[in-house]
Amino acid sequence: MKSGGLRIDLNSDMGELPEAIADGTQESLMPSFTSVNIACGGHAGDERTMKTTIEQALRWKLAIGAHPGYPDRANFGRLELKLPGEAIADTVFEQVRALAGIAAGFGAPLAHVKPHGALYNQAVRNREIAEAIAEGVGRWRRDVVLVGLAGSPMLDVFRGAGFAVAAEGFADRRYEPGGTLRSRKFENALIRDPEEAGRQALGMVERGVVIAWGGMEVLVDAQTLCIHGDTPGAPEIAATVARILREAGVTLGALSRP
Repeated sequence: MKSGGLRIDLNSDMGELPEAIADGTQESLMPSFTSVNIACGGHAGDERTMKTTIEQALRWKLAIGAHPGYPDRANFGRLELKLPGEAIADTVFEQVRALAGIAAGFGAPLAHVKPHGALYNQAVRNREIAEAIAEGVGRWRRDVVLVGLAGSPMLDVFRGAGFAVAAEGFADRRYEPGGTLRSRKFENALIRDPEEAGRQALGMVERGVVIAWGGMEVLVDAQTLCIHGDTPGAPEIAATVARILREAGVTLGALSRP
């Protein structure tokens, strides 16, 4: 059991689905969160979606972060690409700079950067990709938090590059015994039941563990928890997770710039 007052950031990836912005689904998620990661032109997002998502996040007083991914809209950034490190650094820099420029027009600083999809998952196990992400963000600035998978070497790479980091857990994803996320190619990779997602979130916050696929406890000592906005039933999942955490006495609070 963790000691002291329990606090966690709840984040969600947004600005990715124009239809969810148009029909109000995206903003309906925001009361449950404390931070948003905004797609910035790689796997998804454009100037209009970035502006709208920033406006919505500011209405709900959420911390704003960049969510750069592989520039592969056809596959939503979820297909592993074999790009050289320089190309990864270039696209990360351009995406983060684009969002930061738009956010500056609203007087809103970026608090964090979280890679998306395949870029994130490859960086978990590939030091060179993690270094390229850090290089790209560092070309813009270094006084932001870099978000990465709890317990993974990518966090050590980010720290070594001079960044503050936040270890991330996932309330709506199942884990493998080694602490990585279960691949989306498996039907059971997503947790769609709101109560189950809430239990998993509370286990990470209170005890720093999740029950991985196969029944093994895995250490997930996280500072921020993600719920994907495109998970089926996301608004109910997010609201349930937030409610369960608050009822357990957990304070929900955003990540902040170092």
